[in-house]
Amino acid sequence: MKKSVTIHRRPTVSVSVGKVEIGSRHPLRLQSMTNTSTLDIEASADQCRRIADAGADIVRLTAQGVTHAKALGEIRRALRESGVGIPLVADIHFNPAAAFTAAEEVEKVRINPGNFADPGRTFKKLEYTDEEYAAEIARIRKALVPFLQLCRRNGTAIRLGVNHGSLSDRIMSRFGDTPAGMVESAMEYLRICRDEDFSQVVVSIKASNVLVMVDTVRRLVKAMDAEDMHFPLHLGVTEAGDGEDGRVKSAVGIGTLLCEGIGDTIRVSLSEEPEAELPVARFLAAHCESVISKPQFLADSINHSPSQPLVAGMDEIPDGYNVAEVPLQAPLPDGKTLLRAVYPPEMSAEEVTVAAAVDLGRLLLDGHGDAIEIQAPALNREQSVSLSLAILQATRRRITRTEYIACPGCGRTLFDLQSTLARVKEATAHLKGLKIGVMGCIVNGPGEMADADYGYVGAAAGCISLYKGRQCIERNIPAEQAIPRLIALIKSAGDWKDPE
Repeated sequence: MKKSVTIHRRPTVSVSVGKVEIGSRHPLRLQSMTNTSTLDIEASADQCRRIADAGADIVRLTAQGVTHAKALGEIRRALRESGVGIPLVADIHFNPAAAFTAAEEVEKVRINPGNFADPGRTFKKLEYTDEEYAAEIARIRKALVPFLQLCRRNGTAIRLGVNHGSLSDRIMSRFGDTPAGMVESAMEYLRICRDEDFSQVVVSIKASNVLVMVDTVRRLVKAMDAEDMHFPLHLGVTEAGDGEDGRVKSAVGIGTLLCEGIGDTIRVSLSEEPEAELPVARFLAAHCESVISKPQFLADSINHSPSQPLVAGMDEIPDGYNVAEVPLQAPLPDGKTLLRAVYPPEMSAEEVTVAAAVDLGRLLLDGHGDAIEIQAPALNREQSVSLSLAILQATRRRITRTEYIACPGCGRTLFDLQSTLARVKEATAHLKGLKIGVMGCIVNGPGEMADADYGYVGAAAGCISLYKGRQCIERNIPAEQAIPRLIALIKSAGDWKDPE
């Protein structure tokens, strides 16, 4: 039996997703997403069962079109017939018709304000007068209100899911591809929901860059509070990748906000099997609960930190550093500070990874600390240093490795994501500071990997397109040629370095 996690959270209204209640009066809910084809009813239902058995409260499936949305109803019926009651969420991009169909088949529908009523992004600069922009909002209202009415009739909840890089050309033209633009994209839709007295809404606002994710969620909370809105929040770091880096980025971003009382549901998005996400999410939530249940001091002034904090165990720590144990039991002292995190023998390596990412990451994220040290029996010296560097990279305080922006995979994915990501890493892991996106489909393509220098994107079955930034350089390359061509692209741009 999984343990429900209850964290003292910012007050939010309750949203019913089937028999699962989301909101500050209810336990923190854990989510994941299938990576099977939604049209494969048996495989999708089986994976939903495994995700539920791993501890998820809610599971999401992609619905590219109306046929996929109808298939969700068959998956739901198959689960109910086998005694599995986990609520299903339809994930919709670029296809409002699929959203309308899904609203009659499952308990919740996720729509993206960047592509529900607005056309697909072209990254073109558009000019609007205030009157023209108001007309665009009226157009969105006309498209959204019938959907809200249908959801009300069917008792279907909605998730408004904004992602960095999937903003509409309209929003980017006025606000830029910025946290402010992400927040406004969500608020436009929330205002319509409020005007229509539709409260069954959960909001998510995600990015692969942890700093952008945390900053944007904080801004969204302030914007909702300013307009007396109290919708629940779903947290996640999108395209976090796999292994140590994926866990660290997720733990820093989600953990920082949970420790501030923000968040009602979470997903740790890993480029691994969905079931692998749940133990990480459960421990992350429990650790944040333990952190905020203890009296402690938070840093109240930012030290003048160097651009590259030191790592105990790899760097020589100069004399004159103050040592601060985390979680902090006293305010950070003036001057140079070593942040030291110490963990007991009973904690596993994965648990230490998540705990240290929360404990150190949330301080580093806000500019505190000049050196860090992790002491844990579960980690040897090399592992401790690797984890420290991963935390520093996730918080953008020190860059020491290639960064991979990799989606977790879903029913839209056009290649084996895990093995492909491993091959891309093997070929490029020595390119310190370079950001490479590995995306299963075009939906998570040039926009979603907004932070990437280069992109490897599924274009069709057996075909890959390569990007430099948001520009597609080569289309529909046979998959067996894609990694050599990616290397050639990086070399042609002058960003390649031979392994040492």
